[in-house]
Amino acid sequence: MIIDNPDAHRYEIRVSDELAGFVQYRRRPGLVAFIHTEIDSRFEGQGLGSQLIAGVLDEARAAGVAVLPFCPFVNGYISRHPSYVDLVPEEFRAEFGL
Repeated sequence: MIIDNPDAHRYEIRVSDELAGFVQYRRRPGLVAFIHTEIDSRFEGQGLGSQLIAGVLDEARAAGVAVLPFCPFVNGYISRHPSYVDLVPEEFRAEFGL
């Protein structure tokens, strides 16, 4: 389950109500910058990081906000899944290698 925890400025992924990982963000009007992703070592190798990033990118698309993938994991995910490149404003794509 993925939830937004705005007080902590992060989206969290939980497994059986236990925090398994998160992606930290900063919001501006019409924009969300993803800063850092972390998955607890007990949950690594289960695809939860990819599930988390896909979920937050889908949410950004649904909300109509642009994405700045400062986090290398988020940037790598977008590179491997080009259907998300359009979320990054065109003028910033070169900066992120997209």
